[in-house]
Amino acid sequence: MAGARAPVHFPPVELDALIRALAPSETAAHPNPEITGLVHDARQVTPGSLFFCVPGQHADGHEFAAQAVAAGAAALVVERALDLTVPQLVVEDSRVAMAIAADVFFGEPTRTLEVAGVTGTIGKTTTAYLLRSILEASGRRPGLVGTVDWIVGGERRAAPHTTPEAIDLQRLFRSMLDAGDRSVAIEASSHGAALHRLDRVRFDALVFTNLSQDHLDLHGTMEDYYQAKRRLFTGAQATPAAVNVGDAHARRLALELAETHRAPLVTFGVTAAAEVRPEGLVIDASGSRFTAAGIPIATSLRGRFNVENVLGAVAAGLLLDIEDDEIAEGIRRVTGVAGRFEAVDEGQPFAVIVDYAHTPDSLDVVLQAARGLGDGKLICVFGAGGDRDRGKRPLMGVVAKERSDLAIVTSDNPRSEEPLAIIQDILQGAGTGVEIDPDRRSAIRRAIGAAGAGDIVVIAGKGHEQGQESGGVVTPFDDREVAREALLEIGWGGDLRG
Repeated sequence: MAGARAPVHFPPVELDALIRALAPSETAAHPNPEITGLVHDARQVTPGSLFFCVPGQHADGHEFAAQAVAAGAAALVVERALDLTVPQLVVEDSRVAMAIAADVFFGEPTRTLEVAGVTGTIGKTTTAYLLRSILEASGRRPGLVGTVDWIVGGERRAAPHTTPEAIDLQRLFRSMLDAGDRSVAIEASSHGAALHRLDRVRFDALVFTNLSQDHLDLHGTMEDYYQAKRRLFTGAQATPAAVNVGDAHARRLALELAETHRAPLVTFGVTAAAEVRPEGLVIDASGSRFTAAGIPIATSLRGRFNVENVLGAVAAGLLLDIEDDEIAEGIRRVTGVAGRFEAVDEGQPFAVIVDYAHTPDSLDVVLQAARGLGDGKLICVFGAGGDRDRGKRPLMGVVAKERSDLAIVTSDNPRSEEPLAIIQDILQGAGTGVEIDPDRRSAIRRAIGAAGAGDIVVIAGKGHEQGQESGGVVTPFDDREVAREALLEIGWGGDLRG
């Protein structure tokens, strides 16, 4: 990762310009100050900032308005008027207002920047990497906004969130344009949709991969989860859509869009019903080969689920009018994605795979794909995150028990919950016949120690992550490095390789 960067400053905007864009229900008489920045965290206010009072899950931004004013905020965006002597713009929803204001303040960057997005439960990260590679092969100098990292002007940055808040996202887009980027591939999360972070993003192509249980701690029901995804396609500006009709929820979306959509729609999937489908499909340990929409495709990404990811990228490439050979070349260049079905190889006679799978369906998909890597037993190490959708925990237990020859239940990111309480939720589905080891490092060592020639070890849940969060503390932890250390300890790798 690159080192620290100097802060980027953007030209100020008159408050009246933002008032015209936001059309607040109430605005007190005010001077027309120049707004030098947009802020949603009172600790980041500098003189001239417009501070957004955003109600959150744990705190209400209105409670920090006085702090923001004391730090120099020139005006506030509020959902209720406050007893403070600065201009206040009263709006119905501060998050909606934040997306509009950010788009205006940063010069509507996605009117210039070509945006290729990916939404869905499984496959967003890999498909976004494929899309970025396709855009790069076509000479469109792409940035990236994703779960693993962000790329701005060719510089990689750590990604603190999959979809940042609207202010941070629009600032990121403007930074890309200023750095010479012409396009961007972005993971469009359901959080980003539900919390209005993506409201003013103008997608030139948006892929819907699939939908399965996840994030119900935020959405409440699968229907609400679906609607959060759907709204990305049906806003004021219709979005060119690539939809996986091999998935039931995505197929529903395709049918709904076909009735009312005002933008191009391309269907894809490993099904005869799809417009972009694999012809002459061959899947083996080296990846897969097929023809899709008349384009010969060869990818080293393994597993049927990656065939779907590639098809989604092909469909989006067609929507973006990218040449066939550039689509094929972009896909060929992607040899792997961090923490996504990533092999850890120290010369051992068995496979070790690290994957981000942290939902019932993604775990099921990964374990099925792993079965094809060898004839031996399948060993799975997994857990579930704390302070997240509890309903998926027993379902993950069922999947691991049914798909694995040996399942070891351990900790993921417990956060504020007790690790053993999370494990007990998993065991409601897994029942007996699984091993329990709350210490993730110990569990990984146990799995690798139990593996023999031809076996497959899958370490699921954290993928690319490099820390483990428990009790408010993040401890350095990388499944890939822990697995590598375990292999070295038993004599594989380096000069000790057998």
